[in-house]
Amino acid sequence: MTSPTNNAPRRYFVDGGGRRVLIGLTPEETFEFERLDSEQVPGEVQAAPDGRNVWPDAGERRRLELYEKHEGAWRAWMAQSRTERREGFNLC
Repeated sequence: MTSPTNNAPRRYFVDGGGRRVLIGLTPEETFEFERLDSEQVPGEVQAAPDGRNVWPDAGERRRLELYEKHEGAWRAWMAQSRTERREGFNLC
């Protein structure tokens, strides 16, 4: 899952149906995450009643929930990939 011109792994894979899906998410969740991410307006938050704190709106909370799910799966995938590379590396 790396590009020949970039060593950073891509966070997507192509599923059995040929759809580009974020690691750890379903195709539907990937679509939802990308939609929410594209709608995000920087700095747009809801002020708490005390005026000091800010709360993310429902869309931002859901986007963060999906991102955390993806991030956890991606980290696990990266750790597994590193282990597999080390096990396959043999100088003898």
